Amino acid sequence: MADFVKGLFGGAKQSVLSAVPSDDFADFASAPAPTAPSHAATSLASALSGATSPTAAPKSPFSFFNNPAGFSTGLPRPYTKWYRVWERVSLADFYQEMVMLPLLAIVILINLWGTRTNRNKAKAWASTHLPMLESEFAVVGYAGKSSKVGDAPASGGLAGSTEVPETMLREKSKHEFLTYCTGRQNTAWLDVRLTLYKRYNHFTWFGETALSFFFDSFPVPEERIEANLYPFDGREKSLVPGASGKDSAFDGFVFAIVHKDKMKGLRQDRYDISLTTTKDHPKLPEWATVMSESSEITEAMLTDELVKAVKDTGEDLEALIVSDQPLEAPKTLDDTTPPKRITLALRFNPKPASTSLFAVFLRLPDHLASTAHFRPEAMRKIRATREDEQKKLRRGVEDEKSEERRLQSEKVKREERERKLSKMSAVEQKKFLDKEREGEMRKREKKQTKRG
Repeated sequence: MADFVKGLFGGAKQSVLSAVPSDDFADFASAPAPTAPSHAATSLASALSGATSPTAAPKSPFSFFNNPAGFSTGLPRPYTKWYRVWERVSLADFYQEMVMLPLLAIVILINLWGTRTNRNKAKAWASTHLPMLESEFAVVGYAGKSSKVGDAPASGGLAGSTEVPETMLREKSKHEFLTYCTGRQNTAWLDVRLTLYKRYNHFTWFGETALSFFFDSFPVPEERIEANLYPFDGREKSLVPGASGKDSAFDGFVFAIVHKDKMKGLRQDRYDISLTTTKDHPKLPEWATVMSESSEITEAMLTDELVKAVKDTGEDLEALIVSDQPLEAPKTLDDTTPPKRITLALRFNPKPASTSLFAVFLRLPDHLASTAHFRPEAMRKIRATREDEQKKLRRGVEDEKSEERRLQSEKVKREERERKLSKMSAVEQKKFLDKEREGEMRKREKKQTKRG
C-alpha cells in the first residue's frame, strides 16, 4: 500500500531521477565544495573557541581603544555585526582626519582673530575721530538722522572708548569699514573708507604681498584711510531744498600735497594729477612736495595752519588733493566737469599723535569758498587746458557722427541700387553693371593721374 501511494505521487520516480547524474552539469562535477571566507572562518573559529572555553572573559566593546594597534598586525579583520564598528576600524583609518581637523581649527581661529583685530582697530580709530566729525557735521553715520556719540555707554562720548554705534561705522567687509557725514555749511557730504590688512585670511594676505614683490601691476597691501569730501560749490539749492542762497562756489583747479614715495604712482594712476607740475616748497618738509597747476594757487593753499598740520602728521600723509577733474581720462564731454572734491589719504593709524590735519581737511571747503577766487591771468592757462581737452572730445564726437552719416548714406544708396536691379531684366542688369564698372575704372584712372 505504501509503495502504491509513493508511485501515485511520483516519489519513487523522483528518487530514481535524482540518483541519475545529469550530463548538463558534468563540467561542475569535479569542482571543489564551497568554503566560507577566511574572515568568516576566523570569526567563527574565535567565536566557537570563546564559547567553548570556560575561562574566556567576555570581550568589552571598547577593548579596541585599549589596544589601538590590534588590527595593524596583519591579521584579517573580523566578521561582525554591522553595528559593532569598533571591531572593524583602527586609528589608521582616521589618519587623514587627524591631519585635517587641526588644520581646519587653525584656519577658523585665524579667521576669528583677524576679524576681531580689524574691528578693534577700526573702533579705536572711530573713538578718536568720530567726536571730531560730530562737532563739524549734523549727521554722522547711516542712520539718516543726527547720531550723538553720547548714545554709547561711556558718559563722555566716544573719546577713549571702543563702543561705537553700528550706524556710525559700517563694516563693508572684514577689512573695509565705512562712515558717512553730511549737514555742514559749504560741504555736501563726506565719505571715509578704512582699508586694513586681510588678517582673517593669511593665504590671501601673503599671496598679495608676494605678487606685489614680483609684479608692479599688483599694489602692495597696506592699511590706509581715504576720505573724500564734496563741497557744495554753489549747488546748495539743487542739492538741499530750501537751502540759503549763499554763494559757496570757487574756481576749479588741481592742487596736491603728496608724499614723494607716492608721487609717481599718483601721476600714473590719476588723470587730474597728470595735469599738474611738481615743485618742492620751502615751507614743507623734505619728504613732501607740491603738485599744482599754478604757483598763485600754491601760495593761496599753503596756509600756516595747513603746513603745521602736515608737519605734525609726519610721513603718515600720502596725499591731500583738491581737484575739479576726473580720476580717469574723460571719454565724453560730461566727464570733463565732475563734482569738485577734496581727498585726504593717510597711512592708517588708529590713534595718531596728531589729528590736526584731519581737522584742517574738514574745514578746507570754508577756506576754498572764501579764498579760491584767482585772477583771470592765473586761470587762463588752467582754462586753456580744459578747453583743449573738450575740443578733442568734440572733434571725436563730430568724427563719430560724420562716420555714422556716411554709413547711413551708403546704406541708402545700396538699398536704392538693389531696388533698381530687382525691377530690371537680365539684359538691363548687365548693361547697368557694365556702366557701374566703367564708372569705377574712370574714378581709379583719375586718382592715378592726380597722384602722378
